[in-house]
Amino acid sequence: MAIQINRAIPFFKINLIKWLKRTLLFGLLFLFTQCSDDQKTKNVFLITWDGYRWQELFSGADSLLIGNKKYVGNLEELKNEFWHDDTKMRRKKLTPFIWSEIEKMGQIYGNRTIGSAVSISNPHRFSYPGYSEILVGYVDERIDSNKKMNNPNKTVLEIINEQPQFNGRVAAFGSWDVFPYIINEERSGIPVNAGFENAVGEGLTEMERSLNTIQSQLPKIWNTVRYDAFTHHYAKEYIKKNKPNVVYIAYGETDDFAHDGDYEAYLKSAKQTDAFVKDLWEFVQSDEQYKDNTVFIITTDHGRGTDPIDNWRNHGSKYEGTDQTWMIAWGAGIKAKGEVSNSVPIVANQIASTIATILGINYESINEVGKPIDQILKVER
Repeated sequence: MAIQINRAIPFFKINLIKWLKRTLLFGLLFLFTQCSDDQKTKNVFLITWDGYRWQELFSGADSLLIGNKKYVGNLEELKNEFWHDDTKMRRKKLTPFIWSEIEKMGQIYGNRTIGSAVSISNPHRFSYPGYSEILVGYVDERIDSNKKMNNPNKTVLEIINEQPQFNGRVAAFGSWDVFPYIINEERSGIPVNAGFENAVGEGLTEMERSLNTIQSQLPKIWNTVRYDAFTHHYAKEYIKKNKPNVVYIAYGETDDFAHDGDYEAYLKSAKQTDAFVKDLWEFVQSDEQYKDNTVFIITTDHGRGTDPIDNWRNHGSKYEGTDQTWMIAWGAGIKAKGEVSNSVPIVANQIASTIATILGINYESINEVGKPIDQILKVER
């Protein structure tokens, strides 16, 4: 009897080991499957609104500006369109898509009145250094002007374009004519339609041909920035036709209208940009390639001054608060949290690595880029 028991024990141990191995194997396969599901996102749209203040994003039209004849034309008309005594209603009147729809399906950061901070880390607080920080993921002290010089650093767009699965699947569009240099179109090989460039190549759509014609006929308000409507529709036509995985769109009017001191045009441009974003999202959700596997990220390159009030027109290192920005994210794998309060501070240099991580690319090893934004990437089950 003792001999039988001694023989039975090894037999039991062997079967137990087999069972543990089999359980571990199935567990690993399950985890792998779950990770694969988390990585189903194949597309990212990065959008920037040049110089759009967090104050308007979260509070709507500024009471000190909307009634000031120095900055607006028809006071009554403007107040009817944008004013409401309640802050949340006021901001919804200004950017209705953000506060009626994105708030329900995404995450919105940067309202400092409720403990949510988003900032840039470059000391200059104007456009080229701001866009370079967002796209590269770190601050390069050589980038200290808005001159048309090719960026010596590779942007996350270029890194993504170098990956075999995304090669030729990245594109950029901007209203400002410096973007081909910020993205270094010459080196990166990424097509950049910016400034007053036309759509080029074979098989132009009817819309692209019309945009080319109209753009050449309109007088220029600014020498280096075109209307955002051209940027938007050039981008949308390209997306419909070529189906890139990664798209960067940089709207620019808000900054230039602010510099002009035209608060009425600044507000109306912001509302129209909100409508452009809605138009893109609705297209994405209607398209088989993009539907339910695309992430949108929106931010800005710098803030604007607030005190004294005339400083709303300006930005740069000498204006307090111009490092204060905002960020919005929604889409595949992004948990709906709405307007986030008391969050871990976010810095613009984290956006590049966040985009790469969403697409399954290790970007953190490149120099000292900002770490991916954990609160956006974390998927709660």
